[in-house]
Amino acid sequence: MNLSHLAPKGGAIMDLNGHHILITGGTTGIGLGLAKAFAAQNNQILIVDDSAEKLAQVKAQLPDVLIYQANLSKADQREDLKYWVADNFADIDMLINDAEIQRWVNLKNLQHDWHWYHQELNLDFEAQIHLTMLFLPRILKQPNGAIVTVSSGLVLNPGAWAPLYTAAKAGVHGFTQALRLQLQDTDTKVFEILPPVVNGDLEDEDARIYGADLDEFIAAVIQQFQENFPEITFDTSWDQLRASKADNKTAAQENWDRFKDNQRFLKA
Repeated sequence: MNLSHLAPKGGAIMDLNGHHILITGGTTGIGLGLAKAFAAQNNQILIVDDSAEKLAQVKAQLPDVLIYQANLSKADQREDLKYWVADNFADIDMLINDAEIQRWVNLKNLQHDWHWYHQELNLDFEAQIHLTMLFLPRILKQPNGAIVTVSSGLVLNPGAWAPLYTAAKAGVHGFTQALRLQLQDTDTKVFEILPPVVNGDLEDEDARIYGADLDEFIAAVIQQFQENFPEITFDTSWDQLRASKADNKTAAQENWDRFKDNQRFLKA
């Protein structure tokens, strides 16, 4: 798919070779797909995840990558990562904030304490902002750096079945827009990936059945990086980004109508 005629005018094309890239959540789904794609293009990769088992599996697949175990929903472990990177991955010039969880939450049937709900906000929203702040000073010193946030097509089409995830990703979207404006006079690019439902992502059975093909999605993301698309979309999120507010509102209602009587949601 040739997107060059749709690419933003002006600005240098993103060179995707020779980077030092930190990818959070890089052991499954989108994060792992990006790690494989970037590793194949002569980049040094550091994958951060909370699962030692999954990190070991990735290391077996991609022996040249570095791995680091951390629970990124915890601020102190994000701080520890900053110091480890300073000693072991000091040339970092690209951060991809992919770590996330998505939970269905029935607000009329709340069953957990605030700590449980806050975990989702902590990882999906706060961690992306905090990690950006921690590594931005180092990345700004690099000649071809980038900050990459990962939000969701639900930013454009709110997912009522996942209200905290939707809220967190909306916050990421707003932060990314502000960051892009603040960095527009620097050499550091700011990208936002707005994925649709992707097959193999979030370890979700519905995603595996109904989601977009992961390999096709990753190929489209890489192409849009290269062609300097600030907001990277695919499949339904491509359409949502270009739809009218009224059309997205209608689509959000239609999606909710399909979910609201789902037994899994009602018990969430």
